Amino acid sequence: MKSDIHQFISCDAAKDLLYFVTAGSVDDGKSTLIGRLLHDSKMIYEDHLKSVKNASLKAGSATGEIDMSFFTDGLKAEREQGITIDVAYRYFTTAKRKFIIIDCPGHEQYTRNMATGASNANLSLILIDAQKGMSVQSRRHAFICSLLGIPHMVVVINKMDKIGYSQKTYERIRGEFENFAAKLSVPDLHFIPVSALKGDNVVEKSPMMKWFKGTPLLEYLENVYVASDRNLVDLRFPVQYVIKDDDNHRYYAGRIASGVIRKGDSVKIMSSGRTTRISRISLHEKELKYAFAGQSVGFGTEDEVDISSGDVIVHPNNLPAEARCFEAIIISLSESPIDGGTQYRLKNYARTAKAVISRIHYRIDVNTLRRKNCKSLSLNEIGRATITSSKPLFHDSYARNRKTGAFILIDPVSNDTVACGMIIERGASSKKIAGISCFKEDRISGRTPTRSLVPEDERERIFKQKGCTVWLTGLLSSGKREIACELEKLLVESGHPCVLLDGGRMRRGVDMELDFSKQDVTEHVRRAAEMAKIINECGIICICSFVSPERAIREQARKIVGDDKFIEVFADASPEWCAMNDATGLYKKAQGGELGTLAGVSSKYERPSCPDITLFPEINSASKSAKKLFDYMINRKYLHFSITETILILKRRGLSPAGKS
Repeated sequence: MKSDIHQFISCDAAKDLLYFVTAGSVDDGKSTLIGRLLHDSKMIYEDHLKSVKNASLKAGSATGEIDMSFFTDGLKAEREQGITIDVAYRYFTTAKRKFIIIDCPGHEQYTRNMATGASNANLSLILIDAQKGMSVQSRRHAFICSLLGIPHMVVVINKMDKIGYSQKTYERIRGEFENFAAKLSVPDLHFIPVSALKGDNVVEKSPMMKWFKGTPLLEYLENVYVASDRNLVDLRFPVQYVIKDDDNHRYYAGRIASGVIRKGDSVKIMSSGRTTRISRISLHEKELKYAFAGQSVGFGTEDEVDISSGDVIVHPNNLPAEARCFEAIIISLSESPIDGGTQYRLKNYARTAKAVISRIHYRIDVNTLRRKNCKSLSLNEIGRATITSSKPLFHDSYARNRKTGAFILIDPVSNDTVACGMIIERGASSKKIAGISCFKEDRISGRTPTRSLVPEDERERIFKQKGCTVWLTGLLSSGKREIACELEKLLVESGHPCVLLDGGRMRRGVDMELDFSKQDVTEHVRRAAEMAKIINECGIICICSFVSPERAIREQARKIVGDDKFIEVFADASPEWCAMNDATGLYKKAQGGELGTLAGVSSKYERPSCPDITLFPEINSASKSAKKLFDYMINRKYLHFSITETILILKRRGLSPAGKS
């Protein structure tokens, strides 16, 4: 008997643990789904089952049927109102895995509950009512889960029994969600149609939905691969305690935030900069050869070095950022508005420091994902801010490391947590433009880029063109985009592959997090140039239409792309003409002081000193300007044509083969 118990305990300890959060609108059936999952997987204790049966009878269940939502809605107020108010945690285990369920409220006013509950989850489970389709809260919760960096998302379309198990409705809702999720950062997205009330596709596969070829929810949760989600690359070991053993040996104890530490490893202490080697690692008086993220261990060093609480142990060749000022996305948890200038206590994984919000850049409308200028953030609002601390903090970006990139802000008077934050990697956009360089090696892996097996001259021969970038610059509404579109049409019609990039296209995806500050405009242009370079390396022409107001920005783009592949085109139009032809309304806003910066109105536009070609949209139509640009590309050998093709092109222009009218 003892051996059986020990074997059971050993097997149970070997199972991995999955944290998953459930979220969705009110009455979508989250609590019912979790109750069904627990009940049908036989994970309910007898006394708990009995109490839920009694509660169901009191709530008016005449048939004696169990109200599955009562398994998670434990508060009296929740049962009376039929809603989830507090975050409910439930533990259960199956033969394959252990689970902790985090059931979050659906109401908008409980967004902060949802954000704090979901912060440690491996997987998010977004519930959608099949009768109602996607709601505002579905979008809200999906956005927050994406913001929190939860790597796996399962969209459970519930109440399929209410719509006759319609595949058409399921596919429609799935399509709507996929379109919305395309704007988010969701590495792994999965869909499952269920009926929590009837148990369809929860634990057992439903015979009512034979058209669904996927697995039931529980089977998916048991098998989803999460082991690679932990950051095992960047060692970040914050020291919490310094312990002396009976032999007067010092041990430094803490919980490893990320990475792996091994006996014999060379490590660096971030505060002092000293290096040493790990002499021993212990866990509950047991010596270990190595330890990894999530484990609480103690370690000793070969040398007597000064290590104290708050120090961070890292590998010498893999250091976190050290800064007093950084940008972050913050979620307000405070009843009182959060604004710039107020002093807080900032606590991250290693240190606590005094800090102020230097500036709130904007808040994000979580329903539309649009940005809105603001000076403060109210309860449950999410925004981007610059934080300044009293002493340097060791951190990574949240996207790289969820443990070291997160922090909380605490009111020093009440000790209430007023906000949680996620640090943004500013990267090149925070540097001066002169400081951006083109690296020969990959910045992350340190390896040289993969060389294509198709040489550049071979691509040029096949595509009959030289991969180049046509960079159109000019004021907003100067007609450069119209010229770019006409040029694209001419190139495609003549059999030349090309790609058109402009500000609107970039800001919908690649540059979604950037605003119109000087730093972000610089980064906006840099990214466009890097994309253009990659496109050119494939032998394809890239047409770029960007205001790019500073000469230095355009010169940097030229350096990235390569001088021999860069054609600077200036759409020369007066500010008055541009304002008259503006369809965006931005000129009017800038002139009225409603807009911070607009090149040519409230900020300077530096005219190109020596562009490759100048076009005059005020005088010539977009079509005529594009033809001039097209001819320029032929003359400069960017486009290759046979003699027959050249004669046909000249005839279309009304010219003879000799080039005379």
